[in-house]
Amino acid sequence: MRDRSEREVIAYLAFMGILLAFGIDVALPAFDEIRAAFDLGDDPGAVTLIVTLYFLGMASGQVVYGPLADRFGRAPVLRAGVLVYALGALGSTLAPSLGLLYASRLVWGLGAAAPGVLRSTIARDLYAGDQMARVISIMMAFFLIGPVFVPLLGEAILLLGSWRLVFAAGLILAGLLVAWTFRFGETLDPANRRPLDPSATVLAFRTVIGTRSTVGYTLAMTFGFGSFIIYLGSAQPIFDTIYGRADQFAYIFGAAGILMAAGFFSVNRFIAAHGAHRVSVVVVGAALAISVAQLTGVLAADGRPGFWAWIVPVAVANALVTLLTPTCYSLALEPMGELAGTASGVIGLTATAGASLLAALVGARIDETVTPMVGAYVVYGAISLAFLVWAGRARQAEEAARAMAVAS
Repeated sequence: MRDRSEREVIAYLAFMGILLAFGIDVALPAFDEIRAAFDLGDDPGAVTLIVTLYFLGMASGQVVYGPLADRFGRAPVLRAGVLVYALGALGSTLAPSLGLLYASRLVWGLGAAAPGVLRSTIARDLYAGDQMARVISIMMAFFLIGPVFVPLLGEAILLLGSWRLVFAAGLILAGLLVAWTFRFGETLDPANRRPLDPSATVLAFRTVIGTRSTVGYTLAMTFGFGSFIIYLGSAQPIFDTIYGRADQFAYIFGAAGILMAAGFFSVNRFIAAHGAHRVSVVVVGAALAISVAQLTGVLAADGRPGFWAWIVPVAVANALVTLLTPTCYSLALEPMGELAGTASGVIGLTATAGASLLAALVGARIDETVTPMVGAYVVYGAISLAFLVWAGRARQAEEAARAMAVAS
């Protein structure tokens, strides 16, 4: 394997993160044109599925690409996944009907699962310890700042052509990444290739389900992430149909993304000082308190509070809830031992697919008020907090059991 500078590795992995964010965020400014193209009227639920199906595709692919990459290598599997990504982008560009657009978005998400899984795997191939943590942190930051500039890119493309041109831009990014894989090369040592073993995935499922703390943290992350996906899919229709601010969407959405990125960059310091479990409980508890207060105001305003009274609390709650991903993911994987790699795919599948379905339940009900969205933030936040408390108690019991086993 050839030598690579850390800067080159970070650039490569960051570009993979940009590819993921592009598939999610670039479609948002085009929702108005898509509604008009398929005669959807003001129904926000029909367009929110464009985001939800992408996430469902990403979830479904996570448990597939990992084992394939362990058998055939990172580079060929990444190329195959990006080609699926390009196929989904092409299908979305050319879709003559809403049904085919939905199907293409699902395929697009299936392709996106490859860089989603393999960027961390490649980092693990090349680095260890603090250096790996630093590289992954920078890589994640590029994905999280996607909501800042990708919608603006979508707006710029819309000035040049229709919503179909927005989706077609995904083909360019996919082509660039495929070309880069040949330059970057393979990172898996041939000695570490493993045969395909479906039983390992089955064992990982059983182990995850049988470990109460892992179940609790996974479900807490699922409900918290579900709230955030509601926002991703419904924010643009709310800007447009409820508040008449479609022209401001990309800029305000981007500003909210900066707030989320700032939270991500600062959370490691708090985890080091107070522990991941305590941080997760505090951030979800704070987000829940904000959402409860906001729901009170929303109900008093008959579901249509002032624009800033809606967007500011939602942006702050999102910045808090997104911190569940690094905290809960690490806590859920903690007891998995040698199964951590496969279990990671299982947990990712459960959390992403579950959150997408939870978001779809609410997104279809957002029409003329923001009550369904804010109400869901309260309900999902309360359930997430309950699972965190339960998981923390289970974790203590499991640690005590392991200590007794070692002592005996």
